Amino acid sequence: MKAFFDDTQRDHDPQHFMANGITKPSPEKPRRIDILRAGAEASGCVFEAPRDAGIGPIAAVHTAEYLTFLRTIHARWQHLPDAGPEVIPNIHPARRTDTYPQGAVGQAGYHQADTACPIAEGTWRAAYASAQTAVAAADHVAATGQAAYALSRPPGHHAFADLAGGFCFLNNSAIAAERLRAAGLRPAIVDVDVHHGNGTQGIFYARGDVLTLSIHADPARFYPFYWGHSHERGEGAGIGANLNLPLARGTGDEGFLAALDSGLERVADFGADVIVVALGLDASIDDPFHGLAVTQEGFARIGAAFREAGPRVLFVQEGGYVSDTLGVNLTRVLGGYGA
Repeated sequence: MKAFFDDTQRDHDPQHFMANGITKPSPEKPRRIDILRAGAEASGCVFEAPRDAGIGPIAAVHTAEYLTFLRTIHARWQHLPDAGPEVIPNIHPARRTDTYPQGAVGQAGYHQADTACPIAEGTWRAAYASAQTAVAAADHVAATGQAAYALSRPPGHHAFADLAGGFCFLNNSAIAAERLRAAGLRPAIVDVDVHHGNGTQGIFYARGDVLTLSIHADPARFYPFYWGHSHERGEGAGIGANLNLPLARGTGDEGFLAALDSGLERVADFGADVIVVALGLDASIDDPFHGLAVTQEGFARIGAAFREAGPRVLFVQEGGYVSDTLGVNLTRVLGGYGA
């Protein structure tokens, strides 16, 4: 399988992650890159660097206002008295319809949903390279009809059109799906990350031309909490084009695969001719977030299920954090697909 990666993605090295009132080291570290690349190569993937397709494919999904913020906020932050090395919000609007602020502190709160997406000096470069990686992989799938893997890091599925969150800045899976749609294909996004793909859902929620589907740990008491519930079906033109399949915490292979089978039936009914797999590996029984309990064999079966579904497939890397089996789980997914 052809795979894509840009080494510039290493420029994002977040230092802070606040959870339950405690500041911890971020689990979304550059070290993930080496583990994931080794896992992909073990499945037979051959990597190449993406070409720079420009800001256009990114701006097709994200607002210009938000892209200006991401590109400039770190330099502006440094002008604050006693500014820290990373942009971390300390205030948020009560509603997204509240007045848009002019200052760096206010804009950080407006455009960053939580404390898990600190912006440092190299964050914009890395996020831009991550998105270009997904664009190049989408172009390969569109041009050849063959599957591809995008090693995109930082991940993207929690990023809305104008909002970062959950380690994510640019929504790589959404950008890839929109690129495929513009090429004349009918994409479905199937998110298998342990966390709901809330940003992806938000981007396409009122649209009917891209199916969004997410299998994840029940958000009633799990991130992202406010999105990912089964009653969320879309709105306007998007009614019926969003499907959430939340699972009880600790669900293992059989429950996950049953949900995936159900989801792939919806993909077939949608008439999708390409599937963007938002490939989180943090549903693993070994992942530090401990949301679900998918085994190595379960990941192989997930890959095989996408092969059997029929449409061409683009795998875009989302979550999956450092554990003894992170790379192995990627090998099993891509090997199960038939990389």
